[in-house]
Amino acid sequence: MAGTKGAVRCAVIGYGGAFSMGKYHCQEVIKTNGLQLAGICDVDPQRLEVAKQDFPEVPTFSSVRQLLERGDFDLAIIVTPHNTHASIALQCLKAGKSVVVEKPMCLTVKEATEMIEEAKKRGLTLTVYHNRNWDGDFLALKEIVDSGLIGRIFHVEMWGGDYHRPGPWWRSDKKVSGGLFYDWGAHYLWWLLSLVPSRIVSVAGHFHKLKWDHVTNEDHVEAIIRFEDGTIANVQMSTLAAIGKPRWRILGTEGAIVDAGGRFQVSFFVKGLKAQTEIPYQQGQWHRFYENLADHFRTGAPLAIAPEKARRVIAIMEMAEKSSRQGGRPLPIPYE
Repeated sequence: MAGTKGAVRCAVIGYGGAFSMGKYHCQEVIKTNGLQLAGICDVDPQRLEVAKQDFPEVPTFSSVRQLLERGDFDLAIIVTPHNTHASIALQCLKAGKSVVVEKPMCLTVKEATEMIEEAKKRGLTLTVYHNRNWDGDFLALKEIVDSGLIGRIFHVEMWGGDYHRPGPWWRSDKKVSGGLFYDWGAHYLWWLLSLVPSRIVSVAGHFHKLKWDHVTNEDHVEAIIRFEDGTIANVQMSTLAAIGKPRWRILGTEGAIVDAGGRFQVSFFVKGLKAQTEIPYQQGQWHRFYENLADHFRTGAPLAIAPEKARRVIAIMEMAEKSSRQGGRPLPIPYE
């Protein structure tokens, strides 16, 4: 059943203060035609009070169970710590609710598969908030690649991090967060899979825990990903890098791209002569996630963020860690 004027009724689960992402999702729902904010849920009474002040007309709930028993909604938006994503999503799906889950989708391929199968069995929508699919830098980069200017990609280097003492919170706790890869790494791997659609042959991982013993996340993680079309990608995330490098370095058969901060430097060839240009980042368009979701419910438009692709992201991170424990031995990816 739908709410006001046929709108999809949405309940946001999780209203934590860090980054105020619960509030952000509420605001995005309100701004999107075809969606209606119908509930906010958090286990922390203080956060619920904040939610009531921010959205005084919206019902609030102190547990997922209470929300499912008393709430009147169609779609659950899960904005909670990573290790709770799967259990809450399955709880909502089994209650007949469609689900949006914040990235990363979950912690393991097993969890992702359970979520996907439950949604399919019940004819419900399941998607993941990979909002950075619409980051301005990635939109510009994909446009360059899709233009064919650098030919076929065969090598990708991706970097994120610096040298800093991690803060003592849940994102630094491996049991809760999944590890260092499961934060920005989830975005990076989504971008990579959007640029290189080929099947993954193997992943080799190299993880380091050398210095920051006050937290349980790794200090430095690296995955080397080999695709069926021959492309090799190296993705690194670090809190132990005293010197960094560009976020992107991409080699193609006809040219190359390097991230220069705010713009991309592109080298290519014209009649055998090397040419160079700079292409600025575009404006970010995060609003397109919820616009696509509304279109999906209204017209059956395909989801921009398919859960099967989000599962590939989880698989790379999970297999990279498993590979690292086995001395960096390349491992195949489930469901490839």
